[in-house]
Amino acid sequence: MTHDTHDSPSVYWFIPSGGDGRRLGQPTRPAHFSYLTQVAQAADVLGFDGVLLPTGGTNEDTIVVASALSSVTRQLRFLVALRPSLISPVLAARLTASLDRISGGRVNLNIVSGSSPNELEGVNLTSAERYELTNEWLGVFRALLRGETVQHDGTHLHLSESRSLLPSVQRPYPPIYFGGSSDPALAVAAEHVDVYLSWGERPEQVAEKFERIRADARRHGRQVRFGLRAHVIVRPTEEEAWAAADDLIADVSDAQIAQAHQAFLSSASEGQRRQSALNGGTRESLRIGKNLWAGVGLLRGGAGTAFVGNPENVAAALREYQDIGVDTFVLSGYPHLEEAYRVAELLFPALGRTSPVFTPRDGQPVTHTSTPTLNAERAPVTVGRFQSI
Repeated sequence: MTHDTHDSPSVYWFIPSGGDGRRLGQPTRPAHFSYLTQVAQAADVLGFDGVLLPTGGTNEDTIVVASALSSVTRQLRFLVALRPSLISPVLAARLTASLDRISGGRVNLNIVSGSSPNELEGVNLTSAERYELTNEWLGVFRALLRGETVQHDGTHLHLSESRSLLPSVQRPYPPIYFGGSSDPALAVAAEHVDVYLSWGERPEQVAEKFERIRADARRHGRQVRFGLRAHVIVRPTEEEAWAAADDLIADVSDAQIAQAHQAFLSSASEGQRRQSALNGGTRESLRIGKNLWAGVGLLRGGAGTAFVGNPENVAAALREYQDIGVDTFVLSGYPHLEEAYRVAELLFPALGRTSPVFTPRDGQPVTHTSTPTLNAERAPVTVGRFQSI
């Protein structure tokens, strides 16, 4: 297989801490810790760079889950959510430092401003005020982890001679990720974050946001990296991949779609409105690019698009985003355990990545003693019907 000259991107997977299943709307696998461990350990040994831990709703707390999973993995990084509206920057700095130390420097931070009053649990802030707080919070938080003593009297935060006594392993602090499509969100990204993370939109839509952030970051004397959050359905052939996409929403009713669409349109999140506009609340026009599909967003809030296709075509679609600056893809697929293996086996080679699980060692083919094999001297062994997942 040949590859183009693109560098291999970083690829993160997803911990389904709110439950998992084979179809949208059917979480048939509860988020028991034993299952989350299986997904994390699979991502670890398969060669993913890290995992995103979702926040809000029915998801388990990100710091608790990351702390537990860090003890059963070796190299995997954890993209952990912090909500400025719900935690003081002093406590957040202490928790971050402790988690980074316990995990051996494997923490990334995902700063989440929140998209609705219900997510803020009694904190009464408008959308503009949430980003105003986030901007103020990040300034204090970064200073604390740099080891500074902070005196701050702001609109939302008031600190007197505050310090974070525990340093993080990563200096000056773990990488800070952040997403949001509104004007205030883009401004926060330009001033404070290391990686701006966009949900999957058409390349030209994503590029427009990136250019605005680049220009604003230059005014702050900074540079920002870029990531993309989306789902993926990769199969050996295009036909199989698109059939799997159709199956993912096979049990979702039109009534469920209409109800979800109305809820999404009323969201205070600009990013959510942009995701919902891609599918229009109907299953009729879900292919919004050659290999980009908006079907996940019919029912799932947040990231609602998926890359769908065979390995070569999905890799080509990802490279379109690399061309506009993306160096990290945060992907997921249903169910997350099986799909992690599919992505590593099928997509990694097309991206120029290797997976320790599927890479031959010392010239020997990857084999397993219980797997039927063919050779020149023996006929195939028949062991009954076998289907790989």
